Amino acid sequence: MAGSDPRKLMSKADKLTKLSLTRWSADWRNAAVLYEQAANGFRVAKDYEEAKNAFEKASKGQEMLSSPWDAAKHMESAASLAKEVGNWREVSDFYRRASELYIECGRSQPASDALAKGARALEDAVPDEAIQLYTDACTTLEEYGKEQMAFDLYRGATSVYIKQEKYTDAAAFLLRWGLAADKCNATNSQCKAYLSAIIAYLYADDFKQAEKCYSDCSQIDAFLRSDQNRFACKLLAAYTEGDIEEIKRLAQSSTISNLDHVIIRLARKLPTRDLSALKADSVKEQEEPLDENDLT
Repeated sequence: MAGSDPRKLMSKADKLTKLSLTRWSADWRNAAVLYEQAANGFRVAKDYEEAKNAFEKASKGQEMLSSPWDAAKHMESAASLAKEVGNWREVSDFYRRASELYIECGRSQPASDALAKGARALEDAVPDEAIQLYTDACTTLEEYGKEQMAFDLYRGATSVYIKQEKYTDAAAFLLRWGLAADKCNATNSQCKAYLSAIIAYLYADDFKQAEKCYSDCSQIDAFLRSDQNRFACKLLAAYTEGDIEEIKRLAQSSTISNLDHVIIRLARKLPTRDLSALKADSVKEQEEPLDENDLT
């Protein structure tokens, strides 16, 4: 039927939004409906580029009608179609705009979800932007005191960091997860996040930072009294003693098995360095004689 031709619907909608001598105000109400109908028609026809453009205009129409919720929904549809055509910049831009519109509605959870959808869509194509979207999604929930709802987002960002071999960044994000878990009294998640950060530092071949991380986290009572703390203590001791077999034995323990899969894989590849120098340094420190004249 001619009336359902999406191109004709788009043309009709465009005319309704343009001012002329005979049209002194845009008819966004009818135009928005026509843009949505055109978008659906293009999508059914698998003309994703045109469908994307139509949903973007439908979103604009809903904004003009002071309906940010519907505008956000259409913008998410446009973002999904941008992914189909491989326009990664628009994937990010559209999901970010959808998130802003949800915030206008006072809806932090859908706002965060929109950013997370963008992050998942970009993990392989543009990992750095995916990480930023995950980070912003976490921040959105943190600002509204909904840290408990962000755990999958912390996990997602950590996974992308590890895929990119940015282990120090992964550890920092795990520590952020631990802090968020502390705020919502999720003690088990908190302790697992701290242990995971220590493992990430060890995998990055940064024993000193792993030790510092352990020391800092042990200032927190919940971690100090945890199984994860006792495990970390054993693991670091095995490193200091250069005991590779003990490290490999610990990596097969249930404490490790209960961590996220990306961390399990790192733990079971430890150690990533020759520990002989580390052991020699430890022995040297123990054998250094006490200087009786040094009062510091």
